[in-house]
Amino acid sequence: MAGYNDDTPPRHTSEGVHWPEMESLYQDHTDWLRRLIAGRLRLQPADVDDIVQDTWVRAARPGAAEITHPRAFLFQTALNLFRDAKRREAVRQHSKTTAPDHGGGTGNGMSEQEATVELERLVLHLPDKLRDVFVLSRFRHMTNAEIATSLGISVKTVEWRMGKALAYCVTRLRD
Repeated sequence: MAGYNDDTPPRHTSEGVHWPEMESLYQDHTDWLRRLIAGRLRLQPADVDDIVQDTWVRAARPGAAEITHPRAFLFQTALNLFRDAKRREAVRQHSKTTAPDHGGGTGNGMSEQEATVELERLVLHLPDKLRDVFVLSRFRHMTNAEIATSLGISVKTVEWRMGKALAYCVTRLRD
């Protein structure tokens, strides 16, 4: 990088990020990450750049010096950012296209009671492991870490099961 001097002492922030190591990771993996995202996710160049930038912002958080498999970490982070953006976009689109039903259930939408019954049916038909995570998250308002401790599973497993449960519900609601 321009202006980089090997005699410069390591720079640490108050969070403990080791910047020379981060710069090295950036130089070694940015082009690879950009190509991978563009190829696998088929995004516009500006969207690829946004995801790459956000990925490096997350990588620079505390604990980044402990990354043992940088490519796996970077791709999974980028994929999570992509999924988060798609979810936000879907919520925005849904909120734009659906107006609140203040007419007590008249029209094409479900009444509140019908929606509650449908939600209950969906939750009861979830596979047991997915249902446990979904109920603890959405109805008991537990964090992923609390759910993981409660069920004796990893946080990653909680996240995976929650994603599967939500996908199941969305699929069933569209049918």
